[in-house]
Amino acid sequence: MQRRQDASGVHVWLVLMKAFRALAAHAEESLNLSQTGLGDSDFRVLEALLHKGPLPVNTIGPKVWLTPGSISVAVDRLEKTGLVKRKNTDDRRVRLVELTAKGRALITKTFREHAAVMEEAAGVLSKEERRTLLRLLKKLGKGGEDES
Repeated sequence: MQRRQDASGVHVWLVLMKAFRALAAHAEESLNLSQTGLGDSDFRVLEALLHKGPLPVNTIGPKVWLTPGSISVAVDRLEKTGLVKRKNTDDRRVRLVELTAKGRALITKTFREHAAVMEEAAGVLSKEERRTLLRLLKKLGKGGEDES
């Protein structure tokens, strides 16, 4: 006799949390394996700068899910280690944060390793299953809003 799968909202939440924790463990492992000394928030800031280019400090936080206080601390720490630098712009109210050559080399290598670990973790799903999962998670994240 086949057991009927629970499709309640609570069960969806529990399964999502278990999947998130499993993927987070893989992500943490990939950062530890690279032996960079980067923490999670450092990695997220450097990755955003790698893929988005120089950014004002106040726009980095929301992109990487860090509060204004946390992003300031992270950028200060990364600046002290020589991985990023703050750059003045024509607008004195805006200071851009950008990768240094050292920071770019480190995050390029670390991101490549991280991407390989995450690819392996997602390897249990076919490409089509991944596309379906992404579409459904986006729909769920928008609270069922029209995706157009």
